[in-house]
Amino acid sequence: MKMTLTKKFVAIALLGVFSQFSMAQNQAAIGALQEIADIVASISHFPSDADKAALANISNNDSLPQGITMIAGVVSSINHSPTDQGKQMMASLQEAAQAPEQVKSLARIIANFNHMPSAEDKTTLAQLFP
Repeated sequence: MKMTLTKKFVAIALLGVFSQFSMAQNQAAIGALQEIADIVASISHFPSDADKAALANISNNDSLPQGITMIAGVVSSINHSPTDQGKQMMASLQEAAQAPEQVKSLARIIANFNHMPSAEDKTTLAQLFP
């Protein structure tokens, strides 16, 4: 029941979030996504206190699309791997037709995170939001 409710919440949030999200027009969103990608690339088992503070700033920024604040929350809660709920949220994001491909790639890396990113994931993260 809880996973179904989570799926519905994510689906509703994503409908309006990324449909108006333009990678070229929203520099604050791109900056936040780059910061999240940089943090994911540097995680060893869990985010540092400084990373958690940066992720909290992103999560609490009402001017950012809800999908981005959701991603920041999932990354902040990584403890060796994302929570089951976080994995489900990232899976829903990957399935969202309106989500940009870079965001889907980031969601895939987060969903599959296990202790630290692979060398291939670090390379991908470095190239997602140049």
